[in-house]
Amino acid sequence: METKDKLSPEKAEKLLYQLLLMRKFEEKSAELYTKEKIRGFLHLYIGEEAVATGVIQALKPEDNVLGTYREHAHALARDVDAGAIMAEMYGKQEGCSRGRGGSMHIFDKEKNFFGGSAIVGGHLPLATGMALASKKLKKDNITVCFFGEGAAAEGIFHEALNLASLWKVPVLFVCENNLYAMGTALRFSHAVQEIEKKGQAYGIESKAVDGMDLLKVMAAANKAVEQVRNSGEPYLLVCNTYRFRAHSMFDAELYRKKSEVEKWKKRDPIPKFRKYLLKENLISETQLQEMEERLETEIQKAVDFAEAGTWEAKEELTRFVYSENPES
Repeated sequence: METKDKLSPEKAEKLLYQLLLMRKFEEKSAELYTKEKIRGFLHLYIGEEAVATGVIQALKPEDNVLGTYREHAHALARDVDAGAIMAEMYGKQEGCSRGRGGSMHIFDKEKNFFGGSAIVGGHLPLATGMALASKKLKKDNITVCFFGEGAAAEGIFHEALNLASLWKVPVLFVCENNLYAMGTALRFSHAVQEIEKKGQAYGIESKAVDGMDLLKVMAAANKAVEQVRNSGEPYLLVCNTYRFRAHSMFDAELYRKKSEVEKWKKRDPIPKFRKYLLKENLISETQLQEMEERLETEIQKAVDFAEAGTWEAKEELTRFVYSENPES
């Protein structure tokens, strides 16, 4: 388990920087959306940052990562360039998917970040398949698949877990349970609300953890990743968390009370972790100030990169519909 004895000042600073980068990047994205710089759909991860950070820090570069349509933070945690992500949301060809995917389809092959999925639960069988491929090819890597509790109500969730267990493949399923899916409360959509019990039904070791506490997520993720890597078998980690913003920028958010949101904000994982680091002398107020300045510079650099980006030529419209012959 991660403790102050194992958490070095260098790693502590990196983790806090990552958390704040996610938060500020998304706050800037929301601002740019209202200015119509970003079009289409935009689903923010604000409030859930401890999950992506806590899980991805446990991975190796060769591990595969799949995300949902709320995946900007996962991409940042995977060290996908912030400018490339922003340019993608702008629809510019300098984006990580050449501007063709937008917010819901962040992708970076070099980082083994295999995109967000716009279809709820659609990436679960892909994760099982990728893990099966790794097993057959005898690769020393695992596959991690992030999804929400809404996907756990889909039939494809059960099919993917069933086959992962049957075939014994190295995949870590990470459920980000933020209680509301799009706008339907967990209690109205799941007969069994403890998502971890669904994994146990397929013989998959499963654990639930407080997704609002970075140290707890890290400890659980380190254990889960190590077990999947050593056993070659699936694992389900349920991170109980909460999104502070609406489901998407189009959401009127009429399904929950503002008082409930404010109550959850008191459990914000970022100030909680920052307070812990200060208390344990793992970071100083001076470092925090310097970090804020670095973050401001990095966010502005990403925006400038997107603004300076170019639109893809109309003549390229049909390109990539079919795979290209490398010899032509």
